Amino acid sequence: MRLFTRLPPLWRFAFTAFLGVILITLAWLQVARWVAYPAALMAKAGLEQAAPQWVRVVHAEPGQAVVLDSSVAIATAQTGWRQAEITLDAEPGRYAYGLPIFLALMLAAQVLQRKRGRGWRVLAGYALLQPAQAFSLAMHLLMQLLLATGLDARVLKVEQGQMEAIIYGYQLGALVVPTLAPVLVWLWLERHFVNDVLVSAWRASLAPAPVAAAPAPQAPVAAPVAAQPAPQRGEISSSAAAVLPSRRRR
Repeated sequence: MRLFTRLPPLWRFAFTAFLGVILITLAWLQVARWVAYPAALMAKAGLEQAAPQWVRVVHAEPGQAVVLDSSVAIATAQTGWRQAEITLDAEPGRYAYGLPIFLALMLAAQVLQRKRGRGWRVLAGYALLQPAQAFSLAMHLLMQLLLATGLDARVLKVEQGQMEAIIYGYQLGALVVPTLAPVLVWLWLERHFVNDVLVSAWRASLAPAPVAAAPAPQAPVAAPVAAQPAPQRGEISSSAAAVLPSRRRR
């Protein structure tokens, strides 16, 4: 625990979020059908209203798979080459795994900054994620309908451009929305935490470390010179004697 608290804030946030995604996802898998039921209801309403020429009825029950009864009929070897209407089913939580990501981010924020009021933000985030999950689920069912017809625009009675729009919508709903939506919702709900904690910690990590000033050089100390006694009258100092010429002997 002490080692964890000594880590930089960004490392603590990343570690908590990563571990939270794993643990919360394991728990979410047990109740995915139930917590994704609102998204299933939204997908049901959207499909029945937006594609009535293909969708006869969509069955969405709590804790059950979503079943789509279409009015599109095809003849295959399984039906004895007789016309049969297509029926599809899908897990309501197939693209709802953004909820564990969002909850893990909220948990990591609470670990770094103990703050009240995050309970209502969790509920608000859950509600905001439902339309995105419903879009992904609806596009998945429409894509399965296209594949069941062999991407035959004549059977679906649509133009090629409409079919391509569904394909692009499926790619968006399957690859981008499930992971991007929870991050965007969390950034909006926790924008103050991001600015006050994460951005500040990031800027602090980029700041250069202070450089210790080098000590000023000291002036050299002159060696003390021993004072020589002044020469007496009639005496010649040793320094002067060193330069006097020697006397000649007669």
